[in-house]
Amino acid sequence: MIRRGRRQGGFTLIEVLIALFILAGGIVVLASAWSGNFMRIRKSGMYNDVATLLERKMLETEAKYKNKQTSEIPEDDAGDFGADYKQYRWTMKAKDLKFPDLSPLLTSQEGGADETLLSMIKQMTEYLNQTIKEVKVSIFFKSPKGKEVEFSAVQYIINYDKDFGGLPAGAGGAAPSPDPAPPPKPTPPTR
Repeated sequence: MIRRGRRQGGFTLIEVLIALFILAGGIVVLASAWSGNFMRIRKSGMYNDVATLLERKMLETEAKYKNKQTSEIPEDDAGDFGADYKQYRWTMKAKDLKFPDLSPLLTSQEGGADETLLSMIKQMTEYLNQTIKEVKVSIFFKSPKGKEVEFSAVQYIINYDKDFGGLPAGAGGAAPSPDPAPPPKPTPPTR
């Protein structure tokens, strides 16, 4: 008599292969998510460092040239941030701010502008061109692959002490007020 044995509990080869395939797919998805998040964390740290260094350099530049003439600001300057930030360096480029000539705009209107207005606008444009300097500070980050990425910010430094057309600094174009009249002298009492 042939005895049929009961089937033993266990997994077939196909079931094991399917389970391994599902497990491998899950590991691949998890590894790619982990890698992407790790890269985002590194980029976030780099952007944070750049923002901090750029703000620091802008404040240093502003403090350094705050009470100086715009002519004392150098056209170019550069440096690094020392051993703590080896992969970062900075540059500063300064240039005079050039305002456009507005006289063609005013003379093209019906009736045009009179000579006094044109003269005032020309004088104001020249004054602004001499008293405002545009300063661009750039931070460069050198990636491990050797590629440099630039991050920049621009600020304007204004010389408030510059004379305006012969008027003393701070007069703001207003005519000087006359000295006030001295107070009346008291009269001695009479007896």
